[in-house]
Amino acid sequence: MVLTDVRVFDSVTQLSADDEPGVVVAGSHGGAYAGYLAARAGVRGVILNDAGIGKEAAGVATLPVFDEHGTPAATVAHDSARIGDGLDAVRSGRISRVNDAAAALGCAVGDAVVDAAERMGDAEPAPSPAPRSPGRFELDDGDPAVWGMDSLSLIRPEDDGRIAITASHGARLAGERDSYIAGDVAGAVFNDAGGGKDDAGRSRLPFLDERGVPAATVAHDSARIGDARSTWAEGVVSAVNDAAAACDASPGMDCRAFVAALREAID
Repeated sequence: MVLTDVRVFDSVTQLSADDEPGVVVAGSHGGAYAGYLAARAGVRGVILNDAGIGKEAAGVATLPVFDEHGTPAATVAHDSARIGDGLDAVRSGRISRVNDAAAALGCAVGDAVVDAAERMGDAEPAPSPAPRSPGRFELDDGDPAVWGMDSLSLIRPEDDGRIAITASHGARLAGERDSYIAGDVAGAVFNDAGGGKDDAGRSRLPFLDERGVPAATVAHDSARIGDARSTWAEGVVSAVNDAAAACDASPGMDCRAFVAALREAID
């Protein structure tokens, strides 16, 4: 197997179920929702970012799920490759964790990503997972309303004017040309994925300033990445952009207090 047989993406949301089965390296976190999207595409193996491991090891939660079907999966250390940047994972990423199926193929902690991906190449495609709920829900019906999304990709046009509590990492994808929020939200929250290499886990915040969107990240060890309800209930703000700071939001407040600050500023 050679590198050209490995598909590289900045996000697993860019995968299609129509793609040929293969090994995927993606800049997404290794949480359960990202793993679901990879399995739905029928990958033979997948390598994601460990997002600093985080609360209850949510950043690597997809590894045992893939083991249930014998599909190899691994994560890249968040301080070795920028989250949201698939090519950086290929160029400099080092494996931080492997599941049993990957270990059986010779993958090991410390491997270069290309070496681990090559060892996964002969695995069988992952079976199609059972459908799961879209991961969108109203968290608070105040003004403006607060909606949770387990993935940033779940934001819809009807979220204009709402505050979006997303459980995605706060990195701007390497290939993006804008701030990658569909619609004109009143505020946004992300998981900082431990910051990681070049503090990539918070790199979306200044780009949202360009659109005047108050935004924050919560600490990866305070809320489970990929779980918007955890972000809302448990998240502690680790960083804010200038637009949020102008609303008197600051690191150290909890997610609900961040929302209260935005609502006060809007009033």
